[in-house]
Amino acid sequence: MPLLILSGFLFSLPTFADSDNFAANCVAPGSVTPSFLGAAAAFGAFGGSAGITNQGIYTVINGDIGTTAASTLITGFHDKGAVYTESPLNIGAVNGTIHTATAPFGSVPNVIAAAAALAAQTAFDKLSPGALPGGINVSTLGGGAGELGNRTLAPGIYRSAPGSFAIQGGDLTLDGRGDPNAVWVFQMGSSLTVGGPGAAFPQSVLMVNGAQAKNVFWQVGSAATINAAGGGTMVGTIISSAATTFSIPGNVQIVTLQGRALALHASVTLVNTHINLPAF
Repeated sequence: MPLLILSGFLFSLPTFADSDNFAANCVAPGSVTPSFLGAAAAFGAFGGSAGITNQGIYTVINGDIGTTAASTLITGFHDKGAVYTESPLNIGAVNGTIHTATAPFGSVPNVIAAAAALAAQTAFDKLSPGALPGGINVSTLGGGAGELGNRTLAPGIYRSAPGSFAIQGGDLTLDGRGDPNAVWVFQMGSSLTVGGPGAAFPQSVLMVNGAQAKNVFWQVGSAATINAAGGGTMVGTIISSAATTFSIPGNVQIVTLQGRALALHASVTLVNTHINLPAF
């Protein structure tokens, strides 16, 4: 299988015909370099300079979280060393370390958080259509141009022609075709919405035939809203320019993210959310 190196990515170019759901002009990524996410790789959630808020008592982050802002903008969380503005109804466990401009105790202020912010921005830029051109307009595969629900997609780069992507009316299935290094990149100029139509219908991303969460990337030009009603499983590293929100206050059904939620210029809000950091 021939290889192509482009903008820090290592691509495996397919030598088979994918006539069912793979556009002829698609470049299919085979794997990204291990250092692609750099200092951001250890973070399950990152809230730019705006912080991270938890609401609910069932949130668990298996990884680090952080912000380049002061520790007061991390609310409703605790790690092994400190508590960040928790209340009886807002308790979130971080099974890693919370990094801010002033924490953790004994660290050099803001060094780790600032490095993560720069790495997240660099990854966002490398995932953009300018760095990775040729993404598939999913409408060429049938269905709506911005709709990913009820689709089964082979590895590749997918772009939203209308600017936004949604997973609504059904789950999205990612088919690894037996390749554990298969990569999916979803590029959108504006928003990502998972769940619906209507608030009562959570949706999920399903991984089959060797697909792995660590190889799924969402490059979101504005905000991401994940399962506002609670429930469902999202997969992949979400890097959004604006805010990322999971569920809404009052929902107790767990939303699961097998991946990362990295917001560049706004906050991350979690309501009874489990984030499991993929291997890196």
